[in-house]
Amino acid sequence: MILASVLTALSLLVTLADAAVPHPILSGRPTIPRLSIPDRVLTSPNGTVLPSIKTVYNFDQLIDHDHPNLGTFRQRYWMSWEFYEPGGPIILMTPGEENADGFDSYLTNATITGMIAQQQHGAAIVLEHRFFGESNPYNDLSVKSLEYLTIQQAIDDLVYFAQTATLPMPGGGNVKPKTTPWILVGGSYAGALTSWTMVNKPGVFYAGYSSSGVVEAISDFYDYFTPVREYMPKNCSSDVQAVIAYLDQIYDKGDTVAQRLLKEAFGLGGLSHMDDFAAALRRNLFDWQKLQPASGPGAMFYKFCDALEVKNGVSAPATGWGLEYAVHAWASFWKNTYYAHLCGNTAAEDCLGTYDTTKSSWTNPTVNNAGRSWTWMVCNQVGYFQASPPKGQPAIISQILQPIYDARRCVNMFPEKFSTPPTPAVGDVNLLYHGWNVGVDKLFFANGLRDPWREATVSAAGSGVSSTSAQPIYEGGGFHCSDMLRVSGALDKTVYAVQLAGLESMKMWLAK
Repeated sequence: MILASVLTALSLLVTLADAAVPHPILSGRPTIPRLSIPDRVLTSPNGTVLPSIKTVYNFDQLIDHDHPNLGTFRQRYWMSWEFYEPGGPIILMTPGEENADGFDSYLTNATITGMIAQQQHGAAIVLEHRFFGESNPYNDLSVKSLEYLTIQQAIDDLVYFAQTATLPMPGGGNVKPKTTPWILVGGSYAGALTSWTMVNKPGVFYAGYSSSGVVEAISDFYDYFTPVREYMPKNCSSDVQAVIAYLDQIYDKGDTVAQRLLKEAFGLGGLSHMDDFAAALRRNLFDWQKLQPASGPGAMFYKFCDALEVKNGVSAPATGWGLEYAVHAWASFWKNTYYAHLCGNTAAEDCLGTYDTTKSSWTNPTVNNAGRSWTWMVCNQVGYFQASPPKGQPAIISQILQPIYDARRCVNMFPEKFSTPPTPAVGDVNLLYHGWNVGVDKLFFANGLRDPWREATVSAAGSGVSSTSAQPIYEGGGFHCSDMLRVSGALDKTVYAVQLAGLESMKMWLAK
């Protein structure tokens, strides 16, 4: 068989280099883009020199909003009143499931929060989410500590901050929501948190801006890959589907020889389990989420597709080059480029395997581990297991990857909590916070057609949510949270149209 001989030859071509070992969790976390902004001297409208936007402030946040007597913890935040004039709004955002260091750009007009602040003469705040970065009620991420990491506690954090914080700007104790309009902004999970907060605590925030907000909690979120398959280059999609179909075929037949040859071809012969191998290939598709309008040909996803589709300087037709060449090209890319990028000189089983539950990536409860904190939320409440679509649908992800594969990781990481793969309480989340059934005045939704999280937003094909003047929904051709960056609008006119619509909505609502 020609394909088998190609695989055997490729299995001899392993090239490794130093790189960071990935955390063996869901790689497609719904995060917002981070933008690096150099520090500069800022002045207020009256000419007063202001503190650096990199100045860290602390707020005494309640550990448990249901039991205030449990005490408080130090929650970090950043603030700028560069554009503030008396009577202007306070724009509050959280980067969500990230360490908030480096998100000070969201205090500037390089991002949507600063653009709103500039237009409306407001002040901007970035508040670190509990259990991410350095804002931790306790000094570890053990199960006992993480019991206080819930959507409701996060909502209550935002409300309590708005209602009680004395801000470091002049008059900062007199700008509470009862007298000053507060605008809540978020992207991705934090975009969903914006919607959920305005549903759960109406009247606190005057208006909201939700970018790529994943408002509907979904356990079997196979539709994560639908926008990727729809918008990635057609030739690349065709060849990826061909390789995945072959992988599923030899797995269904129990052809262990072909399975071994395929793993070895990719330099992953050290992986003991085929589901870990299928998950390794999934990582190439997760790279789509890192794309933005400013991404150039050096972006890893584009390198991946070029490796598959450009042969001797010629690009494949829409149908691709076919299975044999696609396996050869994908395997070569993994060996010569991607393995080093992902694993460095770490063995495949240590880097990508999920069956050794003694690894520190599962057991280490040290704080400032966004992957561990987010996995807790995934396992308990929001799901978002990024699996293969139902059989019969076009697939760029193997049928081997069912939701239980990622749910099993919950047991690995939190054995004190889960003895078997859990079913996250997505029904309760959607009932409590309305998911696709959201109906809130003065809440702006911005989404991107190329966003892999699109089908969990109000722009999902089955959401049934209609755009209204009170709750507008705008869709651009951008990627995940593209509208949050000014530069994306400069490069993509459809994203610019979304940004203008959002700014116009804020202007209209605040004028009333």
